Amino acid sequence: MALQSNAFNRRKFIKKSSLFTFGALGTGALYAAPDLMPLNSFTQEDDFNIIGPKEGYTPQIGTLVSMMNWMRTVILSPVKDMSAADLDYVHDDNANSIGAMLMHLAATERFYQIHTFDGKSWGDWPKEDADKWTVASRLGENARKKIKGNNFDFYLNAMSEIRENTLTEFAKRDDDWLMAVDKEFPWGPTNNYCKWFHVCEHESNHNGQFKFIKKRLPA
Repeated sequence: MALQSNAFNRRKFIKKSSLFTFGALGTGALYAAPDLMPLNSFTQEDDFNIIGPKEGYTPQIGTLVSMMNWMRTVILSPVKDMSAADLDYVHDDNANSIGAMLMHLAATERFYQIHTFDGKSWGDWPKEDADKWTVASRLGENARKKIKGNNFDFYLNAMSEIRENTLTEFAKRDDDWLMAVDKEFPWGPTNNYCKWFHVCEHESNHNGQFKFIKKRLPA
């Protein structure tokens, strides 16, 4: 999904990311599965601030999607107009750049796709994904050296590509899958809802860091 930063705005981003699933499934798929369209759902275009069921998903998955979409727009809003130099800025020797953290968020979401959609165990990255995402996943010194020189659209496109896959996979699943408990997860018994809510709240955590760094950018 290619979005230009000068055309970026809250509603367009949410509409494009949310409606991707409909294009992937096709109109016929939606009409063939009316249970995926709760009666109390709102239109995708006008429901940015409505947390709840969404068309194309079972009720609880749709509610999760609404939270993830809301959080995604919130974290991108303060950084969408930054230059590559601003996105590369490192506040001190132990800090991460905003650019590196944006890639880190994409890496985190990709891991949870591999884990919950593909059934891979914790830390079991396919080689292609390990080569692409390990640096961003771990952040730190290696990320400070390797993740830099990119404009906002570079990070937006990487994050959007991952999110499109998430939405497509969510549309294939139901609330029973979302509530299924993994008794072997390192945190203790954890359901898929908690795992994917963590992806959402993880972005909230870095949102605070983005704002902290933005206020300390060199003049």
